[in-house]
Amino acid sequence: MSDRKRTPGTGAAPPAPGTRTGAPALPREALEIAAGYAFPGPALDLGALLWDGTCLPDAQIRVPLSMLNRHGLVAGATGTGKTKTLQLIAEQLSAQGVPVFLADVKGDLSGIAAPGQENDKVRSRAAEVHQQWTGTRFPAEFLALGGVGHGVPVRATITSFGPVLLSKVLQLNQTQEQSLGLIFHYADSKGLELVDLKDLRAVVAFLTSDEGKAELRNIGGLSTATAGVILRSLTAFEAEGMGDFFGEPEFDTAELLRTAPDGRGLVSVLELSAVQDRPRLFSTFLMWLLADLFHDLPEVGDADRPKLVFFFDEAHLLFDEASKAFLDAITRTVRLIRSKGVGVFFVTQTPKDVPAEVLGQLGNRVQHALRAFTPDDQKALRATVKTFPDSPYDLEELLTGLGTGEAVVTVLSEKGAPTPVAATRLRAPESLMGPIGAEELDRAVTGSALHERYAQAVDRESAYERLQEPRRGKGPDEIAGERRPGKGPDEITGEPRRGKGPDEITGTGVGGRGTPSRGKSKAEKEESVVEQVVGSGMFKSLARSVGTQIGREITRSLFGTARRRR
Repeated sequence: MSDRKRTPGTGAAPPAPGTRTGAPALPREALEIAAGYAFPGPALDLGALLWDGTCLPDAQIRVPLSMLNRHGLVAGATGTGKTKTLQLIAEQLSAQGVPVFLADVKGDLSGIAAPGQENDKVRSRAAEVHQQWTGTRFPAEFLALGGVGHGVPVRATITSFGPVLLSKVLQLNQTQEQSLGLIFHYADSKGLELVDLKDLRAVVAFLTSDEGKAELRNIGGLSTATAGVILRSLTAFEAEGMGDFFGEPEFDTAELLRTAPDGRGLVSVLELSAVQDRPRLFSTFLMWLLADLFHDLPEVGDADRPKLVFFFDEAHLLFDEASKAFLDAITRTVRLIRSKGVGVFFVTQTPKDVPAEVLGQLGNRVQHALRAFTPDDQKALRATVKTFPDSPYDLEELLTGLGTGEAVVTVLSEKGAPTPVAATRLRAPESLMGPIGAEELDRAVTGSALHERYAQAVDRESAYERLQEPRRGKGPDEIAGERRPGKGPDEITGEPRRGKGPDEITGTGVGGRGTPSRGKSKAEKEESVVEQVVGSGMFKSLARSVGTQIGREITRSLFGTARRRR
């Protein structure tokens, strides 16, 4: 074989089913590539090596399970198979007990909950790559932003969303973003609980009113004009029907870390097809989910498997017109969340969609075909090639000639070193490659343990209600500082949290954490009362922080405005 760079074609006939050529018969270059993927530990099987126009099923391309927290990129032009690659990786992670989060932008990933249907294409692909294919369903939970679409509603409080993320959604400029941060700081200092959009709008309206102008003057750097712009942006945003995405009960991101009773990882599918026309909103919400996980999870270092793998689809939307503070926060999150056991895969069309600071942290790459129809396409192609390690392939030619379900792969070995670049014919997913029916999806949603917990929105007393109270004889500090007991979502719904039974949560069960039974010592009674308070829904609701100062500072700490944690 000559030393010239080779490009595997896509039309060559594969070996006959069951035929094994044996590794020693592989070409020297192919043997060297295959050796880079011979990991002794647990790994995900991506497919078989393509070399010189032939699929070599004995040269399996794999990614070590322990390296999935080193993040990754799945890229390629529309229609090249990115979605099926996500499905393939998610299935194998679930099978090995790792929970997965999938953002389903097009609405075709719900099929992961149903067994795949065998056909000629599936049989042919399985034979080509020596895959023992069996139609399999995987445990799945379906979510929807604000309940718009088919899924358990996912909401966030304005407090936990924070000023930087909210500024991205509202399309505020840098000055306005900084001013919004001051408004959040004011609400913190006055104990005004920001649960939903009307709470924040009420605070801004108060500050721009005759009664609140004195308070506005005390907030350094916030002008009446800028506050007015923010108020108009909030009002327009709410008028567009965006209010449903903010409020209570706030989604607990720990729900994403669950496993099924059979030990497989739960696949959480967030349906975004119903909000495709609001890309800035849903991409920012995905970042909120990741940021919330970052705050809650403890450091674990390098584990043998990740706690969660998070697939961030349509990643370019996250970075479009992002402020420096926003980009810095993303970069910091991606860099640090690895040590908490979370892997993040960005899914987009070309690597240039991801800032260099983030791209440099993505150790695992699956690059599907790129198109080169225009000068801009050619430029993007050359830029993509430069992001790969040196290889014997002519990558410019290869990347434009890959077929659907084929990709160029490089991952991190178990020692953390990049593997050789490998053109790969990918395996076929074993779950349904398409959406399940609407009725079946609705049954899965209503039958979920999360549905009763999150389905019904809760509107408790917060900043809006307290600023609407009669203010006769009261100054701003008195109005804002008043605190009235409000029920948290746990108390209203009465839903058990995190696998605890009703006795543990309400404290009313016999022998549980309820009122001390007769015969207990004084010390035991005092301990039991403490346990009852700590285990109550009110305590958890406050700790979860739908408006306390601690809660606001927690989320903003990720974006540089506070340093306290839950």
